[in-house]
Amino acid sequence: MDFTQAKKIFARYLKHYDATDDKIRLKIVHTYGVVKAAGYIAEGLNLSREDTSLACHIALLHDIGRFEQLKSYHSFDDSIISHAELSLKILFENRLIEQFIPERSFDPIIYAAIRNHSLYQMEESLTGKELLHSKIIRDADKLDNFRVKEQDSIHTMLDVSPAQLGAEPVSDRTFHCFLSHTPIRYSERETHMDMWVSYLAYIFDLNFPISRRYVREHDYINKLVDKIPYTDPETRNRMEAIRKTALLYLEQQ
Repeated sequence: MDFTQAKKIFARYLKHYDATDDKIRLKIVHTYGVVKAAGYIAEGLNLSREDTSLACHIALLHDIGRFEQLKSYHSFDDSIISHAELSLKILFENRLIEQFIPERSFDPIIYAAIRNHSLYQMEESLTGKELLHSKIIRDADKLDNFRVKEQDSIHTMLDVSPAQLGAEPVSDRTFHCFLSHTPIRYSERETHMDMWVSYLAYIFDLNFPISRRYVREHDYINKLVDKIPYTDPETRNRMEAIRKTALLYLEQQ
C-alpha cells in the first residue's frame, strides 16, 4: 500500500466535483481530517505499519460516495441515498478500489469498515481485522465530525440559520435518549436541534479511550453547546442538562 500515491489518485478523483460548493468543500476537508484522526488512533493503539496504512486508506475512501451524493442531490440526507452504500458501489462494483490498492487481500476489511462506518450499530458478525478497522473508522469519523460541527457554518450543515436552529425544541425522545447515554437514531430525530444533539451523542458510541480523551482535550462538548444562539428558553435549559450529562460521562470514562 502506498498512501502517498493513494492521496494523488484521490485528488484526481475530486476534480470531477465543484470544490467551490460549500458542501463539497466541507467533505473534502473532512476526509483529510478523518485520515488524521485515524492515524492518531492507530498510533495510540500502537498498530503495525501495515494496519496504520490500512486505517488511513480506509479513512481516505470512507466517504467517497458523498461527492456523488452531493452532486446529484446537494444533500447529506442518507434517507435519499446511503452515502456508505454509494461508496461501496463506486469502489467495488465500479472497481475504483483497484486504483488505490493493487492488492486484493485487503478488500474484505475495507468493504466491512466502510459499510459499517455510519450504521447505528456495527454488524455483530464482525471479527478480527474487520472489527478493528470498523471501530477505528467509526471513531475517526466522529472525531473529525466534532471539528466540522465546531468550525463549519450551521447553514452548510443543516440548511437552516443559527437563529432558526436555536429557536427549535429538543424533542422529548432525543432528550431522554441523551440523558440515558444512548446514541440517537437519525430516523427518530424530529427537529434540527435533535440533529445537533445527535452529533453530541457521538460520545456514547466511541470505541477507544483515546477517542474519548481527544473529545475532552478539544473541549468539543462546550464548544458545540455554546455555538448555538438559543432563543427558546426550554431548549437552552435542555442543552445545559445535555452539557452536564456529556461532561460527566467523559470524566467518568
